[in-house]
Amino acid sequence: MLRAIAIGILCFGMCATLAGAKTTVTTQPFGKMPDGTPIEAYTLSDGAVEAQIITYGGIVVSLKTPDRNGNSADVVLGFDDLDGYITNSNSSKGGAFFGALVGRYANRIAKGQFTLDGKTYNLPINNAPNSLHGGPHGFNNQVWKSKEIPGGVELTYVSKNGEAGYPGTLTAVVRYTLANGELKIDYSATTDKDTVVNLTNHSYFNLAGQGKGDILGNMLTLQASKFTPVDAGLIPTGELKPVAGTPFDFTKSTAVGARIDADDEQLKLGHGYDHNWVLDATGGKVALAAEVFDPTTGRVLQVLTDQPGIQFYTGNFLDGTVKGKGGVSYGRRSALCLETQHFPDSPNHPDFPTAELKPGKKYHTITIFKFSAR
Repeated sequence: MLRAIAIGILCFGMCATLAGAKTTVTTQPFGKMPDGTPIEAYTLSDGAVEAQIITYGGIVVSLKTPDRNGNSADVVLGFDDLDGYITNSNSSKGGAFFGALVGRYANRIAKGQFTLDGKTYNLPINNAPNSLHGGPHGFNNQVWKSKEIPGGVELTYVSKNGEAGYPGTLTAVVRYTLANGELKIDYSATTDKDTVVNLTNHSYFNLAGQGKGDILGNMLTLQASKFTPVDAGLIPTGELKPVAGTPFDFTKSTAVGARIDADDEQLKLGHGYDHNWVLDATGGKVALAAEVFDPTTGRVLQVLTDQPGIQFYTGNFLDGTVKGKGGVSYGRRSALCLETQHFPDSPNHPDFPTAELKPGKKYHTITIFKFSAR
């Protein structure tokens, strides 16, 4: 009883701090690119939660949030300096996309090909035999132009016609803002030629704190009654399969590791979870998509989005060879990703929600990472 009262008082105090705090934004250097281009870090703080974003790849390099006792920890994987991100930008061990903005098309496109307006486009292969997250020179390893905005930072990148094989000059604008424990990511894009676009953030979360063991004990809920099964190349087959009765049913809070090694063909193909869930919410309104609860610290992450899908990935290809912040080795399943998105390989699946963007139209989507503790 006394413990419950104490937690209640703590929560009241933390919530009051969040509600009354004004977000501060500061900038500082974060190294230089090999050609001398300076990289800036923007630190956003609302009094309880602190996020740091750099202009290289739009990467969330740290995200600090308090546990149930008010102790703050960094809950995203990454590196201590710019060299770490550059060195691992094309790593096959998982380090390539830590915290980054990915595009022009997040997730996989089968065999690096799609047809649009009767023309076939060929993309670079970086996840044989497929193109993944825009290829080896995607948005994750570009330098974005930046400017401070109220409560955050606005990043802009212009992807020229033909870059990485994609048609049209695409102007992407991403705004990170922080308030009341919520890191909001507002994505928008325009094009001068018919193209495809699918942007997301690829943060790796460990709510116990980065480098603090695995995430198998995390409790996960996904607001999704279907998922998209994959073939041996992790490309969707086109089926929207009900999760009921399968290890993919997270409609009720379930430990991530409860069924991850079950005798299931889909889990074997992904070496764990690396699949797209079809979100139940429709109509393009921002709604709760996922919730992760870490029983050891009490930290809670809620993911809200207006996107039709979310990729749940359990860090299956991390193998300890990538050394992150503080020299910590990131082992298998030491973090999880929740990537809001259009479905993988949508340009090759006419029945999937379209990822096409035409001149005069605007791509716009919102994702929110909301942090709390209980």
